[in-house]
Amino acid sequence: MSNQSYFANYFSVISSRLGEVDSYLLEEGAQMIASAADRGGKIIAVGNGGSAAMASHVSVDFTKAARVRSINYNEADLITCFANDYGYEHWVEEAMKAYADPIDLAILISSSGTSKNIINGAKAAKSIGLEVLTFSGFSSGNPLRALGDINYWVESDSFNVIEMTHHIWLVAMVDYLVEKLR
Repeated sequence: MSNQSYFANYFSVISSRLGEVDSYLLEEGAQMIASAADRGGKIIAVGNGGSAAMASHVSVDFTKAARVRSINYNEADLITCFANDYGYEHWVEEAMKAYADPIDLAILISSSGTSKNIINGAKAAKSIGLEVLTFSGFSSGNPLRALGDINYWVESDSFNVIEMTHHIWLVAMVDYLVEKLR
């Protein structure tokens, strides 16, 4: 396969995955984010690896562009402190307990949908009373996909395809807020 056909196919796959989401669900998620902000809440965005970088990016965009207060848990001291004291699989859960308020909304991102720290964070967020948006991929039956108020799922087994699709969906929600609701 030539490089030209490789990249054309690659971009075609991502384009196809982007279009598989129900636009109504993106609009509904954006409206939930706006509602959390209107009631004085904040957005808490969390992921691992590339998803953590994405959470940082959209958190800044929510705050700066959409004027929705947003935080993420990407500080090394926070992660290592909570992971050391509670175990890596529980650090997001413990951070939620420490920083989340019932009026907040959590965005939890795991490409596989099986990251134990993200799953435990989603459960903790729900138990505190937060609305939860999840972003996952791989198996349609992954555990994270069952934990949100809205669960965005990418049908793929490629981390990069899943992460890029999640990222575009999230920045599209930011732009929707900027254009339509703010």
